[in-house]
Amino acid sequence: MDLIFFDLDGTLLNKQSEISPYTKETLALLKENDVAFTVATGRTMLSARDIIKDHHFALPHIYSNGVAVWDPTSDALTLDNLLDDNELSTVLNCAVSNGITPFVNTVGVDHQHIIYHSATQHQVEDDLVNKYFARTKVTLQPLGALPEKPQITNISMIGNADTIHQMWKYINGFDSLIAYSGPAIEGNEYSWMDVHHRMASKGSAVQNLKKHLGASNVICFGDSDNDMSMFELADECYAPSNAKPAIKAAASAIIGHHDEDGIARFLRERFSL
Repeated sequence: MDLIFFDLDGTLLNKQSEISPYTKETLALLKENDVAFTVATGRTMLSARDIIKDHHFALPHIYSNGVAVWDPTSDALTLDNLLDDNELSTVLNCAVSNGITPFVNTVGVDHQHIIYHSATQHQVEDDLVNKYFARTKVTLQPLGALPEKPQITNISMIGNADTIHQMWKYINGFDSLIAYSGPAIEGNEYSWMDVHHRMASKGSAVQNLKKHLGASNVICFGDSDNDMSMFELADECYAPSNAKPAIKAAASAIIGHHDEDGIARFLRERFSL
């Protein structure tokens, strides 16, 4: 049994963060030909689920870099490797000392996505709240309202690229934490950063689903650092031409650009669709 795992941003999605019509048709062809596939993304369940909901993703989904696994058939949500109080304090202190607003992503009752954050300090953070979060079903709360023992999946930030890079280096110096970062769509002067527990990874979640579903051949598609863990265990792994150099070096092959339906075109040839 072949089992495909798709990263989303920079991989399956185009640069408008959408599934193109050609890719939509390709996913339908995979389903018709009984090729199993799902998603393994750094996005939260809230931000990703609406994008893929009409595209035949019937198997369990991997969200937040492996912290959350959601089964659309049973609506069961499994959470693993959440951030604890000490790790939360480490990240919050780093953010405050660098003048960056932390957005603490949590899962509440009935899978509710609640983000707790301090007052925004920069226009790019205001835009994140007023132009992005306002369009979603996320619940925003002040950081001071964070309950005891919250289920924290990750902490996200956006800010000046140089500042974020220094924070990224600092956070990755802790044994229990891992930070991923990259250029923000808001402009080259900005970068985003997501912080997770180091034990959380797409790779561990992929391995668990492989066993659960009885797959014999795992095929992964990804473009960035958080995809490396699943590339390392995949039987086949493919990087679009826009991927980071390290991912390209680890890939079985380099395929077409994510904004040119590179993954869909490869799949049509690979599976004779």
